Amino acid sequence: MKEAMFYELRDKDKGIIRCLLCPKECLIKEGRVGFCRARKNIDGKLYSLIYDKVSSYGLDPIEKKPLYHFMPGTLVLSLGTVGCNFSCPFCQNWTISQGTVENVPVEELSPERAVQLALENNSPGIAYTYSEPLIWYEYVLDTARLARKNNLKNILVTNGFINEEPLLQLVPFIDALNIDLKSFQNSFYQKYCQGSLPPVLRTIEITHSCSHIELTNLLIPGLNDSEEELKKMVDWISSLSEDIPLHFSRYFPGYKMEIEATPISTLYKARDIAQKKLKYVYLGNIWDEEANSTYCGNCKRLLIRRTGYKIINLGLDKNGKCKYCGEQVAQV
Repeated sequence: MKEAMFYELRDKDKGIIRCLLCPKECLIKEGRVGFCRARKNIDGKLYSLIYDKVSSYGLDPIEKKPLYHFMPGTLVLSLGTVGCNFSCPFCQNWTISQGTVENVPVEELSPERAVQLALENNSPGIAYTYSEPLIWYEYVLDTARLARKNNLKNILVTNGFINEEPLLQLVPFIDALNIDLKSFQNSFYQKYCQGSLPPVLRTIEITHSCSHIELTNLLIPGLNDSEEELKKMVDWISSLSEDIPLHFSRYFPGYKMEIEATPISTLYKARDIAQKKLKYVYLGNIWDEEANSTYCGNCKRLLIRRTGYKIINLGLDKNGKCKYCGEQVAQV
């Protein structure tokens, strides 16, 4: 265990702690854990139960994150722990995100060993993913600092639900993020995630200003796929930048939600709406080469063809510009 960052003692006599990492700001009694099940009050101090505990790791295509405009075609060392500060009934990784170190097999992996693994496997960086990496804060921060010293990139795949102060301390070490924008309705976040939308939007605003970001929106029939909501979301994203890549992902029933899978037509409709304001829009969880390939935002010529996780560079020069019209593509 490692003492956690970002907490305060609220009631010394009763030993009650307030965690300040995420907007839930859990009040945690002695011997209890917060909502994420990863941070525990022990003798009036808050400890991370998951500091160097890894439930999953491997070399993944960067496109699997999904990141289509950051080091395309590379394999990146990907690490995950257990726990989450949301409890979405449609979670695809619920066996680890809703688990604990007591009921999910984990291995110890120090930050030093994680960096060594990345270097040994010629990975250009480390992705913190699978479960929610922001509740793994202390480990991610220590590992990201060490990775940066070794010229490795740091990638977060996250729900973006974090308080501003810890985010500002972490983001200087983060090169790229895929942030899951689950809906553009606060009521959706409250009902289905036990969270809220404004902190996620603030995370997107902050990280967009200093890192490469891409967004993913899982479309669930009847819950977050209305034309009105999609237009509001796209308008907001484009107000930050028309260059932010947006991935619409197909929902499939599982865990605690049995709504039928998203119709393919819904994804194409969402893409049509988004392409009116955004240059780069993709469709995930479907096998469609055209819907996952990158086209120039200016001349619309095919630049990167994707077949599954395999890519062919057809139109990008070494400076990330379109070979056909010279447009600078939002690309790292």
